[in-house]
Amino acid sequence: MAQMQKIGFLGAGQMARALAGGFVGARLASGADLLAADPSADARNAFSSAAPGATTFADNKQVVAAADVIFLAVKPQYIDAAMADAKTLSDGKLFVSIAAGIPLKRLTAGLGSERVIRVMPNTPCLVGSCAAGFSLGAGATSEDETLLSQLLESVGVAVKVEERLLDAVTGLSGSGPAYAYVFLEALADGGVQMGLPRDVALRLAAQTLLGAARMVLETGEHPAVLKDRVASPGGTTIAGLQALEDGGLRSAAIAAVKQATLRSQELGK
Repeated sequence: MAQMQKIGFLGAGQMARALAGGFVGARLASGADLLAADPSADARNAFSSAAPGATTFADNKQVVAAADVIFLAVKPQYIDAAMADAKTLSDGKLFVSIAAGIPLKRLTAGLGSERVIRVMPNTPCLVGSCAAGFSLGAGATSEDETLLSQLLESVGVAVKVEERLLDAVTGLSGSGPAYAYVFLEALADGGVQMGLPRDVALRLAAQTLLGAARMVLETGEHPAVLKDRVASPGGTTIAGLQALEDGGLRSAAIAAVKQATLRSQELGK
């Protein structure tokens, strides 16, 4: 389905380039199917490198006129200008917004169309491991949902949620990579404290988190079950887990998601 459609991006930044590269890599689109607009020549050149054969412009309207599916990939402070450029050309087109905190109500008003989908992706999209939540506007069809799911899943995982839950998606998976980096760094620091070289500790920590996440996704088992299999009675792992409990790791992680969600709600008002 995606191969037959022209896919445009308003904004050619990192996330747009990651998505475009993912679509091409998954053979859902060719470079010739992709268009992007950005006032920055450097951003346009980088987009062309990520998706060879793509066409780029400085003017948003040229992309909107030529594309069937348009990703609003600008920063939130530029969304109104992008929507103004698109509004007179919006008939019959599907718009997908990845602008953080911009609600469907504002998107539909700004575009003059209800055929809109709001998406909250995260930065691991850049390496094909995105975790994204999305919500449909009133005018988005089941075919639109299928197409979007196909596109997003070419660069990771996509789940449909009610729009009121997108702030929680932001607090969990949108901000979550930063939490994971902090934990990863702390694990590596622990290894260094115990004598491991920094590069070795960092590589082992990163691979450990990657492997643990894949175990959850690929086995479908609850993390607590997998944890208990590692924690032998009286062994090393249970001693380490006790230290994490004593340090309040669980409550800190829960609080991080809560506070990020609340901040997302504030920014969306």
